[in-house]
Amino acid sequence: MEEGRSLKLPIAWLAIIVGVALLAGALAGAGASLVLDGSNDSDGTPEAANGHGSLPLQEGSLAEAAARALPSVVIVVNEIAPKGNDPGGLGAGAGFVADERGFIVTNEHIVHDPGKLTVVLANGERRPATLVSSDFPFTDIAVLRITPGGLKALAVGKSEDLHQGESVLAIGSPDFDYDNTVTGGVVSGLQRRKFLNGIFLDDLIQTDAAINLGNSGGPLINLRGEAVGVVTFRDVGGDDDLRDISFAISSRTFRPIVQSIISKGFYPRPYLGIEHQNGNRGALVQRVYDASPAEKAGIKIGDLILRLGKNDISQNMPFLNALALVGTSDRVPVQVLRDGRTLDLTVEMTPR
Repeated sequence: MEEGRSLKLPIAWLAIIVGVALLAGALAGAGASLVLDGSNDSDGTPEAANGHGSLPLQEGSLAEAAARALPSVVIVVNEIAPKGNDPGGLGAGAGFVADERGFIVTNEHIVHDPGKLTVVLANGERRPATLVSSDFPFTDIAVLRITPGGLKALAVGKSEDLHQGESVLAIGSPDFDYDNTVTGGVVSGLQRRKFLNGIFLDDLIQTDAAINLGNSGGPLINLRGEAVGVVTFRDVGGDDDLRDISFAISSRTFRPIVQSIISKGFYPRPYLGIEHQNGNRGALVQRVYDASPAEKAGIKIGDLILRLGKNDISQNMPFLNALALVGTSDRVPVQVLRDGRTLDLTVEMTPR
């Protein structure tokens, strides 16, 4: 795993990945209203977002929460053109409007190696999108941008205020055929920790709301109609024997990332400049990038990184988790094992 752009999609991801041959059948006012502070400024009880139902929505009901959120939920399409022996394909998932200037939150694995990106609004309108930045490989968060106008930002609530057993909703487009699908469940667990793609993801929200392919990047909603999580993957177990165990990135985790990407264009993370493989003890260096902090510090291919900063590299503290704990401009002690000898080096980190 490298700190940059290496990804293997596990079956637990909830984006839709289909071949190019299916593409034809599958695709037939700019106010700065960032709503990432946990507030919901909507006045009164909203009408049903899909226009059905003759009775007003009950305040505090699941239906009212869905009606508040649905206008902000989008479909994200990543059309990857064929290139050489690569047949290309189509990735699709969900997302939501985070800022009325055109910023969209989604999962990074949907837009990894981005091709032609399109955002489909709740009303069916399609707008071309560009990738602003992502937090890969540290989290599965990416921010896109589309042309502003006629957008409604989704309020972001505080995941730290959630309780086990509390009702939540997931909104997405399962199988790309059932857009704006709302499913309900409860908060099954909080502050879950799962290992995925070389890193432990922390502070995850576990839910039993029905989650399917196409829900990736969609919001997990509380009863106020606020996003308290971003749906990211489902735990299917070793033999596909697990049911109703899905996870969302908490708003406590994604809020500062999204705010930074919107305001600065990136979220600062430390950069060492290696590709590595995690082991039971240490991380094996498989590549060192030219002019990187690692090269300047004397780290070489074949070194086993035993310690980074104050943390020993182990199964419980993989390299990427240790890297995330150091500052972007810190002088960091690194201990490596080379040819049977332990060496202590110092790395001057830079932001990626």
